[in-house]
Amino acid sequence: MTEPAWLTVQTTTDSEEKAHALAQGVVEARLAACAQISAPVTSVYRWHNAIETSEEWQVVFKTTAQRYDELEAHLVAAHDYETPEIIATPIVRGSARYLGWVTAETAAAAAL
Repeated sequence: MTEPAWLTVQTTTDSEEKAHALAQGVVEARLAACAQISAPVTSVYRWHNAIETSEEWQVVFKTTAQRYDELEAHLVAAHDYETPEIIATPIVRGSARYLGWVTAETAAAAAL
């Protein structure tokens, strides 16, 4: 099975300002073509042997599989969570024009 060429990658953070900062930094670095911020969402999770409930903002990035490792490293460095959610989901089909745009917008600077 071949790897998908494109991905959506999601993360969450605890404020709208932090979500915007993550989105802006990733798009400026060309690690994703765009970022969509949804919020607020309520997250319920187990952390340090306790059930936690918190309000979070979800950020979904559109990127290429080729840029994933750099995107993940950027999110880990920029995020203030001890263990940030970083989940990649393959895009198995999509508009050729849209996916071409994602590819073009995430091209490494040397490729431009």
